[in-house]
Amino acid sequence: MSANRTAIALEDYRRFYAEEIAAVTALRSAALMEAFAKMPREHFLGPGPWEIAGPDFGMGPQVNYRATEDADPRRIYHNVAVVIQRQRNLNNGHPGTLAAWLDRLEVAPGEHVFHVGAGLGYYTAILSDLVGAAGRVTAIEVDADLATRARANLDPWPNVDMRTGDGGEFDPGPVDAIFVNAGVTHPHPLWLDRLTDGGRLLLPLTFDVGGGIGKGVMMLVRREGDRYAARFLTLVMIYSSTSVRDAEVNGLLMRQIGSPKLFSVQSLRRDAHEAEETCWLHGKGFCFSGRAPG
Repeated sequence: MSANRTAIALEDYRRFYAEEIAAVTALRSAALMEAFAKMPREHFLGPGPWEIAGPDFGMGPQVNYRATEDADPRRIYHNVAVVIQRQRNLNNGHPGTLAAWLDRLEVAPGEHVFHVGAGLGYYTAILSDLVGAAGRVTAIEVDADLATRARANLDPWPNVDMRTGDGGEFDPGPVDAIFVNAGVTHPHPLWLDRLTDGGRLLLPLTFDVGGGIGKGVMMLVRREGDRYAARFLTLVMIYSSTSVRDAEVNGLLMRQIGSPKLFSVQSLRRDAHEAEETCWLHGKGFCFSGRAPG
């Protein structure tokens, strides 16, 4: 390790890391950047050395990895994904990508957030910092081993309720924001029902590409009374949910992913209607539509 690297404190590395993420993703939220700057990523990843996903990360189901030179935690304060379980191609998540999504979720102090697919809890802790002591985060992870590790990791954050189970079956009660960190084929009715007025939902709609991985789009849904505004945010490649997947919608999504109608989506309709010209993804009980909410 160089003398210059030794002279730079870990806290400064975290600050540089957060500023890098903010610059690359054009974060609007200063609070979100501060959350990244103060959060000890190594606390959630366990002792190093760590394996870092290569530049082909997100391009396909197979990922190339490289090991860090040593166990210095400063090695992981870069905009890179870090391995959780290599045999499953399961990673801690690319910080810049998740930061951009969370920025659009607009989490505010005092809110109740539901985090589906908590992994080891790093981004759950970021959400915890955003809601503050007056808010709370309910997090759930279906993998029992990961959930146990996340629960231990999140023990210093008293406003987090970490659960083991299926996020498609657990009822979190009324929530101001939901972050679904696993690919689904459709919005779960319970998630939509539990959103408060003005509540937001980050929803990765994906079709299966093999190896437990899905490709698709990240949608942002906002409840407005009994209506739901919706819009496309980014393309996404993400680990698939173990539930909230429908084979018929999976095929439909695969066909519709290249449709230019995606960019015209304005609403998530829940009313019964036949598929029409404005529909981008029309399923049973839901439709992402080019119609304005109403």
